Amino acid sequence: MLKIGVFGVGHLGKIHLKCIRELINMYDLVGFYDPNDVVAKKVADEFQIKAFDTPESLLQAIDVADIVSPTPAHYGLAELAIQQNKHVFIEKPLTHTLAEAEQLIVLQKKHPVHVQIGHVERFNPAFLAVSEVALEPMFVEAHRLAMFNPRGTDVSVVLDLMIHDLDIVLSLVQHEVRQVHASGVAVVSDTPDIANARVEFANGCVANFTASRMSLKNMRKVRLFQKDAYISMDFLNKSTDIVRLFDAENTDPQQRADLAELDTGTGKKYLQFQQAKTKPVNAIQMELRTFAESIRTGEPPKVGLQEGYRALKLAYRILDKIDGGQRTVNDGR
Repeated sequence: MLKIGVFGVGHLGKIHLKCIRELINMYDLVGFYDPNDVVAKKVADEFQIKAFDTPESLLQAIDVADIVSPTPAHYGLAELAIQQNKHVFIEKPLTHTLAEAEQLIVLQKKHPVHVQIGHVERFNPAFLAVSEVALEPMFVEAHRLAMFNPRGTDVSVVLDLMIHDLDIVLSLVQHEVRQVHASGVAVVSDTPDIANARVEFANGCVANFTASRMSLKNMRKVRLFQKDAYISMDFLNKSTDIVRLFDAENTDPQQRADLAELDTGTGKKYLQFQQAKTKPVNAIQMELRTFAESIRTGEPPKVGLQEGYRALKLAYRILDKIDGGQRTVNDGR
């Protein structure tokens, strides 16, 4: 059983504590560290677990570091953990800067540890439902809208919300990003609260991303358009709809009664409407479970350091465009 400690016990950190406790055959929850003494005492009393005084003292007692701290603290904690040969789970975004992420990649190569990034939407039932569907999207529409919550405004909406969809699309489109166009505006914080980006890939795929934390309603949808198919994933309601288009010669005449007929002007086609089967899962618990399994088997984590870096790199390219090219970042260009 892996001894694990949680670093940061804010809203999400407490969710991690609850999920880890339920994975009793995989993890032994040793305790946590939080720099806020008031928060630490409250959580220690609530969960009846030990609050460690320093990150170093907690690291000495564990095998796995679960970093759920504010983003600016990710690099320092991850660096400490990797240097001590501890496996590391890091909530998204990977780090506060690209330079920090690059240093972690170099550091991991020197130590025999697994590192997984908390891109939790990879474990959403809506996305898991299409794991066996051949996806080759050529046009993508992603909308992630949320009502305002002061929590999370330490980073821009691109790093807070949009990065979820950037990771999803990058996992599906394994091609170089050729061009990025973006705009955004800060409404109540010092960084963009609303943003839109158009990303063009080398294979011709185009993806439009919209993210807002100033919406009157919540929405988390990704729509994929590809040859003869349309896939709509609703991450909020955890459902997926698939529409397939068939030529007349590729359909069994006896099955056509169950399909919708479409006259395209160049011949008839048939539409099949299908709601993909989804299974209820706790996505955070599932990503922590798969991380334990990757450590046990030696297999690569589901969302590794390089994938977290790729999403972060694209996020900063988008922020660069929003700032009109004035932001100084090492985005590899």
